[in-house]
Amino acid sequence: MPPPRAALLRVLLCARLCAAAFRSPGEFRLAGLFQIHALRPGRPLAHGCGVAAAFRSHGYHLSQMMRFAVEEINNSSALLPNVTLGYEIHDTCTEAANLHGTLRALGREGRHDVEVLSAPQRYEPRAVAVIGPDSTQLALTTAAILGVFLVPEISYEASLEMLSTKRFYPSFLRTIPSDGQQVKAIGLLLQRFGWTWVALVGSDNTYGRDGLNALSELLAATDVCVAYRGVIPTTKDAGSPELRKLIQTLVDSRVNVTVVFSNRRNAQPFFEAVVQENITGMVWVGSEDWSLAQTIWQVPGIQNIGSVIGISVEQAEPTMLKRLESWENARERAVSGSAGSTGVGGGNGASSSDGIQLNCTQHCPGCHLLADTPDIYDIQASYNVYSAVYAVAHGLHNLLGCASGVCSKGRVYPWQLLQKIKQVNFSLHKSYISFDANGNIRKGYNIIAWNWRGQSWAFDVVGAFTVNPNRLHIDQSKILWHTKDHQVPVSVCSWPCAAGEMRLQQNRHRCCFSCVACPAGTFLNRTALYACQACGRDEWAPVGSETCFNRTVEFLSWADPLSWVLLIPTVLLLLLMAGLAVLFARNASTPVVRSAGGKMCFLMLGALACTCSSIFFNFGEPTWLSCLVRIPLFTISFAVFLSCVATRCFQIVCIFKLSTRWPALHEAWQRRGGPALFIAGSTVAQAVLSVAAVASGPAGPRRRYSVAAERVVLECGAGSAPGETAAILYNLLLSLGCFALSYAGKDLPADYNEAKCLTCSLLLHLACSAAVLCTRSYFRGRSAAVTAALGALGTLAPLLGGYFLPKGFVVLLRPHLNTAERFQQEIRSYTRRRDE
Repeated sequence: MPPPRAALLRVLLCARLCAAAFRSPGEFRLAGLFQIHALRPGRPLAHGCGVAAAFRSHGYHLSQMMRFAVEEINNSSALLPNVTLGYEIHDTCTEAANLHGTLRALGREGRHDVEVLSAPQRYEPRAVAVIGPDSTQLALTTAAILGVFLVPEISYEASLEMLSTKRFYPSFLRTIPSDGQQVKAIGLLLQRFGWTWVALVGSDNTYGRDGLNALSELLAATDVCVAYRGVIPTTKDAGSPELRKLIQTLVDSRVNVTVVFSNRRNAQPFFEAVVQENITGMVWVGSEDWSLAQTIWQVPGIQNIGSVIGISVEQAEPTMLKRLESWENARERAVSGSAGSTGVGGGNGASSSDGIQLNCTQHCPGCHLLADTPDIYDIQASYNVYSAVYAVAHGLHNLLGCASGVCSKGRVYPWQLLQKIKQVNFSLHKSYISFDANGNIRKGYNIIAWNWRGQSWAFDVVGAFTVNPNRLHIDQSKILWHTKDHQVPVSVCSWPCAAGEMRLQQNRHRCCFSCVACPAGTFLNRTALYACQACGRDEWAPVGSETCFNRTVEFLSWADPLSWVLLIPTVLLLLLMAGLAVLFARNASTPVVRSAGGKMCFLMLGALACTCSSIFFNFGEPTWLSCLVRIPLFTISFAVFLSCVATRCFQIVCIFKLSTRWPALHEAWQRRGGPALFIAGSTVAQAVLSVAAVASGPAGPRRRYSVAAERVVLECGAGSAPGETAAILYNLLLSLGCFALSYAGKDLPADYNEAKCLTCSLLLHLACSAAVLCTRSYFRGRSAAVTAALGALGTLAPLLGGYFLPKGFVVLLRPHLNTAERFQQEIRSYTRRRDE
């Protein structure tokens, strides 16, 4: 049955009059600013919330929470013992009403407010602290006024980051995380799921515009690109052309993820337009103001728009909610009993049209009948109010020295209480309440996901954003995505490049790109995806590489198997030379040794041994000494050997062919020391060429990087190519002279005729030398060392075998041929053949 007309009038009149100013006396008074009514458009009022205002259950629930928290503290023996808190609640239905409530909280009853101008630090306002207001726009005005007098203000819903600026708002605090933290949470959320191509949409107010600006600035420093950024027009008509144009632009931007940073009032027509335009299959990331708002998830057909991931403040403790419900039920029973005993609910207060006196200063009997059941959004915001009241109470507790069990009831100045509130750190229903240096509560957010079970709406807490440090925790198994495979949706402008491919930006958005493999010698650093970086000088990289590899330093190592192949014959040659030297020394007086050169044989063998020793400098890592000695040792010692061979051949030719024709020439050659002078002069000339070759180029080992990409060739840099070529050519000239002289003596006695073996040996030497000269510019590092060693072995082995081995064979195995009689017989036979 409907209520009687008089009772309904009483309720409506009470809702209008009592909501304007709830009061409760106390030794320390708190002022509460709540939007219990909302002014209808087109009905401006200078002050007051009368018939033109619509009742708002959300603000009413918040005011009830403040009353509940104050009474709970007053009934507590641990917090503020023997101290009673009072409150005065003001309805902020308009900016004028908010300003009036702020000034009333700042004023003093029965005193002139101008006294503050003479001693502001000793000013005692009506309220020791202010709780609220809710909106950012109203909080800016209140915070600016109260900040002048350092009156503590704790807002429960104003999240604008600008309010954290202590220079302009020194006394502002809040129990809701700032938008700066919310923006960080959204940024981490987008990066966590790899959404790099997103759209940003915000409400056309301070909350939305500042949120979009902060989010755009944050995303600019990440790999997330904003494809489109728009503002929801301030309209309640979902079919407005401006709103439809905004939706169409979202569709044209080809994004799968849209961040809606808006309040509930603007978000409702926006999503109504989304449903009307049949936008489905998208991800909507919601700010905390609308993500759990009942007016949004009740939009018809909204369950088809896709997945909704939202930011929400931490949930209130169920224990606190049960106590609030018990408190409200007790008050309802008390009001009902009082109304039943008096008939109308007497007391001093307002009067109805029936002459009923309504007591509206303490409470508003029947106002709860106009308020809907608290939804999730109401509960969350109510906990912020609850925390704010307790923060003031704990600050007062510390300021009054209540730790001893008895509070000192002295004067409390706003600036004193402000310092204590900033320092509070207490636990409230399993949550820790404290403020940072900017007055922001140290509290993060919950990450929620909408979950439609049939036609019913619910949400799941799928993660959390914590502060100090900023971290995001997501349990993806709790998210039911709208996609067919229930996997994370993809929102990118261009698909990621393969490993080792850099991005070539196609337009102003860095997320739209084509992929090109990094060239050889460069790599792709994962922190710089738009340019390939060059490897270091001692590094290399193949095409399409993500890292550089150390180049292999190449030289002919002693442990290389090829080195052992070359070292073994080298050592055998040295041993053979040593054996021949011993053999010749023991048979130095024999005709064979004397015909080979006598004592000169030892100089020749020593020169060959030095030449053979130069081969060892081709093995191992090149050093300054090895590079300096290798070429001069080979060329000079080999020049000594060739000079001796040339001298020996010339002497034989002179004895047998020129002594009879030009006896003076032979006599002068012998008397002037021609052999020694020629060997010395030839050696000096080669030494000059070798030293000049070494001095003309950089000394020591050097690295060649141009031979191969993956290798660094370590080789000797001592000497210039022209200088070394000149030294080698000089030895070739000596070799040609030896060849000519040996060939000229081809008809000499057999024991003095080295033409056959020596000529063949010299031919092999010339062939090896020519091969070394022709190939030296094509081989580097290890190959060049192998070529040099092979060339030296190819030169030494034939010469040693062609000149010394036949004579050693005779001395060792044919001693009957090593006699003076046989040599004289050979000479007489040669003379007879020549005379005939």
